Amino acid sequence: MSTVRDTVRDTGLDPIRMAAWRAFVAAASLSTAQLTEELQQETGMPLSWYEVLVHLSEAPERRLRMQDLAQRVLLSQSGLTRLVDRLQSEGLVGRERCPSDGRGTFAALTDRGFAALERAYPTHLRGVRSVFADLLSDEEALQLAEVLTRVAQAARPASLCDETD
Repeated sequence: MSTVRDTVRDTGLDPIRMAAWRAFVAAASLSTAQLTEELQQETGMPLSWYEVLVHLSEAPERRLRMQDLAQRVLLSQSGLTRLVDRLQSEGLVGRERCPSDGRGTFAALTDRGFAALERAYPTHLRGVRSVFADLLSDEEALQLAEVLTRVAQAARPASLCDETD
């Protein structure tokens, strides 16, 4: 009977890298769960909504083509469509036709959406600081950013990559 230890040994993955992987998975899962709970409790906004609103707020004219937004928030087109439908029903996001391409659609941040984002931002920032940023030295933060960027780029499906990656 094979054990987990045998499987790790058989794959050639050393214990340090396996420990790093497990710590990464736990940290990502636990910190995201905490941020999600805090944001929902204090603002009534799901973390997925917050993420969409942030990307739109940072975009030129506070709007993005739906396909570009889907890539940024790492959702399928259909998943993003459902999410934008909910945001639109709350008046936080609108849809606009792309003038240069009749088939394209923009998601656009409304004034109400921007105001909701401004109200949620302090809660989110406080959470990010407490579960992540304040736990790292400047050197650790830089190194972690470099490593996790490399990991994310390697894991990103080709369908989510663009020419700038």
